Amino acid sequence: MTSPESSATPPHFLERLQNAGIEPGDSEELRLNKSLLMFATGLVSLATIIWVGIYSILGPQFSVTLPFFLQLLLAGNMLAYIKSKNFEFFRVTQLGLFLFWPFIAQWTAGTIVSTSGVVLWALLAPIGAILCIGVRQSMGWFIAWVTLTFVSAATDWYLADAAISLRADVPIRTTVVFFALNFVAVATIIYLLLRMSIEEKRRMQKGLEDAHRQIQIEQERSEKLLLNILPGTIAERLKNSDKTIADGFADVTVMFADIVNFTQVAANMSPSQVFAMLNRIFSAFDELAESHGLEKIKTIGDAYMVAGGLNEDLSDYSAAVADMAVAMRDLLRRDFAINASHLGVRIGIGTGPIVAGVLGKKKFIYDLWGDTVNIASRITSEGVPGMIQCDTMTYHRLATSFDFHEPQTIYLKGKGNMTVYRLIGRKGATDPDDNY
Repeated sequence: MTSPESSATPPHFLERLQNAGIEPGDSEELRLNKSLLMFATGLVSLATIIWVGIYSILGPQFSVTLPFFLQLLLAGNMLAYIKSKNFEFFRVTQLGLFLFWPFIAQWTAGTIVSTSGVVLWALLAPIGAILCIGVRQSMGWFIAWVTLTFVSAATDWYLADAAISLRADVPIRTTVVFFALNFVAVATIIYLLLRMSIEEKRRMQKGLEDAHRQIQIEQERSEKLLLNILPGTIAERLKNSDKTIADGFADVTVMFADIVNFTQVAANMSPSQVFAMLNRIFSAFDELAESHGLEKIKTIGDAYMVAGGLNEDLSDYSAAVADMAVAMRDLLRRDFAINASHLGVRIGIGTGPIVAGVLGKKKFIYDLWGDTVNIASRITSEGVPGMIQCDTMTYHRLATSFDFHEPQTIYLKGKGNMTVYRLIGRKGATDPDDNY
């Protein structure tokens, strides 16, 4: 009885034979070429054995020297290739055997008719050249097959009368049977080779498409990550150039928001609770920045920085910054699912010229510098919970659309006394809870 292990040996052996000579560094195309030629060699060898057996069963007696010699040449050349790994030599010599051997067999045995069109087998040479070498290189092999076929046909034409006068060694029925068998066998081998080639190329194409799709996914992920760190225009410039990015803007509105008493509240929390608290609040701020068309610049500890006017997409960016400031203040006052610790916020807004750019080569961020940034930061730190303080430039920009409290003078380190204006909200939409 055959064991499961032994029954699995033939396909395993065939697979190893088909993949013989394939190197780890071979390209997919070269792997396919090697497999196809090994597969074709196996099919031709198998067909030669079957043909000799069928001839014997049908009765004709002939020398088996040529078929046996062909088997030795095919097997010997294949073993030499497996040992030497010289695929260039192997495919030329193996295709040469496919091309010349059928004509030799015909010339030694009779005419094209009496040998049942054995020269059809030589067609495997140009077909194999297309699959294993290339379309352009296969032209020479096809011309050689056509030339040899014409030579054989011309020879049979001139020797036809003499051949007919001789008694046929092969019965006509056997000749007819092998005509059909040769057509079917050659067509079958060509079909199997083309099928294998197409299936493998489809598999390779699918692999390339999957790899391309994965690259696209990774690229989109990288793009998304980059756009979460940098403004879109800056990200595009970084991708396309290694030049330093430093831009001057004549008019930008900058806002700082500082969480009040964050250090004291966080002292009684675990690190994960602190992170969760800040993440909820700043994520809500991110959504507000996106909805107002503003650019989040960065977070610094418990401070949040936003700017408007860095791109041309938003014309009234100062008003958008003010609207976002009011929305941030009201969000922390009313949404305790986000602000479970009932934290307050101080906000400062400044308008004026700034310098923006990316510093360094690694772990870079897009940042703003200049007096406008300093003023916005300092008037934030001088505020009280729930207060939105604006500098004079911002006040004049917003006065027609927003309500303000009376101006106040505060002292800023490095700047001296400065007039600030406490923003209430849009005109007609005053928050009754705002008593500043």
